[in-house]
Order: sequence, then C-alpha cells, then structure tokens
Amino acid sequence: MDFKRLSYFLAVAEELHFGRASTRLGIAQPPLSRQIAQLEKEIGAVLFDRSRSQIRLTQAGELLLERAKEILERVDQTEREVMRIGQGVAGRLRIAFVGTATYGLLPNIIRAFRTANPAIELALSAMNNADLKRALIQREIDIAVARPSIEDPEVKSESLGKEPLILALPDTFAEGEHVLADLKGETFILYPRRPRPSFADFIIDVCKRDGFIPASQVMAQDYLTAISLVSVGVGISLVPLSVSQNQRPGVVYRAYRGSNPGTELSLNHRRDNRSQHVFRFVSLARQMAREQSPPHLC
Repeated sequence: MDFKRLSYFLAVAEELHFGRASTRLGIAQPPLSRQIAQLEKEIGAVLFDRSRSQIRLTQAGELLLERAKEILERVDQTEREVMRIGQGVAGRLRIAFVGTATYGLLPNIIRAFRTANPAIELALSAMNNADLKRALIQREIDIAVARPSIEDPEVKSESLGKEPLILALPDTFAEGEHVLADLKGETFILYPRRPRPSFADFIIDVCKRDGFIPASQVMAQDYLTAISLVSVGVGISLVPLSVSQNQRPGVVYRAYRGSNPGTELSLNHRRDNRSQHVFRFVSLARQMAREQSPPHLC
C-alpha cells in the first residue's frame, strides 16, 4: 500500500469532501479522485459511499481510517527516530572492555558520554582481548577497549594512555621498593588462564627481560581472581597501575625496580563503522585522554 495514497485517503476521510481535501493537500481534485479510485482497486474494497450531496465512509473505509492514522503516525515517528539515530542523538552504542579498564579513565569517559548523550543507550560488557577482537570483527560490538591494541586491518586503534606495571603483594611483604629479579622465587599469579597468548605471556616476557622465568605459576581467569589469590597469600602479581585503585584487604601495591615496559589501554572500532555514536564516543575519549595526567603510584 502506497503511503502517499494512504495520506490522500486520510484527508478525504477526515474532510468527507473531495474539494476541501484537495485544497488541504495542495493538489487538483481530479488527480485526487483518481488516487482514491486506484487505492480502492488496489485493496479490493469500496471506501466511500458517493452521492451528489455528500460522501460517507463505508464500513471498510471506517476501518481503514482508524488503521491509516496509526500507520502514518508510526511511519512519522519512525522517520523521526531514524533521523535522530543518524544524527547521533539517540540509539544504542555497544561497548566492551577488558576488566582492568574499569579503573582509570574509562569510567570517567562513560560517565561523561552518558551526561552529554542521555538518549543514547549504552550496552556495556567485559571481555578478554581475544573475545573483544572477535566481537568487533563480527560487528557484535561497536567499541572495544583493549589492553594492548587490537591488531587487524579492519580495525582502527588509538591509545587511551600508557601506565606502568606495579606489584600486587600480600600485605605480609616488607614495605619499600622491591627488585623484580629478587622475587623470582615467588609464585607469580598470571591472567587470563585462556585464551593464550595473553597478558600472562606479556608478564612472562617482562620477567625474561630481568633474566628469569617464574618457576612457580598460578593461572587465574581474570585480574579480579588474581587479586583475590594475592589477598590470601597464594602469590604475587604484576598489574597495571590503575588496578591499585581496587583497594582490597590483604593486598598492597608497590612500585618495583626492573624491567617495566608499561601497558597501554587502547580504543578500537571498525574502520567501516560510520556511526555518529562511535564518532562522538571516540572524540570524547580522545579529548579526555589528552587531558589525563600521567599516573603515579602513591
């Protein structure tokens, strides 16, 4: 059913007069009459009882009048909603992130984006780097906040900032600065358990630069589990500095001397994603990353 033809019917049905309806629509009466006749032929029902003095809606016409108002109102509403989404002022943005991103800059970016774009729904989820890459490539998410960046020709990546690694230690450890190589006899809690290679392998490489591979290793599924194991004295862990915001009984965070290449948080999205939502989020994140002060361990 043609929407324009339906709007012509609505005007005639409300005016019950072809002359007034044609004036309202800004078209001549003969073309309007032809459009109504074509609509009746198309749907196979007479919509108007016509006489010399007046016209009336048939039972079929009354039903169509009721439904036409709903249909055209829904079409108009849909056009407005689609336009708002296209302009980036409404809709949905799907953001996924590594667990350690929940400290530091990302929460502030999300809070600022919500404030600036209250009509945009944010769908947030935590994933490891491998799942982030898969979900981004398969268009299941719009933004991936990864550590480090996602390497793929279809993905555009930019840094949200680099931070040093620090030690997460049971609170039974002595205070003061520690030398990484002196800790080679300790149990290192690494994460994630899978998939590999992962951040765990990055930490093993850091240790190799200081001349050792941890002889005793415990694999945790994520950094929260790793910190929990540290808190009960299972071992020690190397984590991004921002994780030290997660104050937990039984755990202390310390700087150390030794290899410390740092770790970088990145913002990733598909190159062919031209959504205004993505552009707005990336622009805000880029601005806030520039304004961010370099992190320091207290």
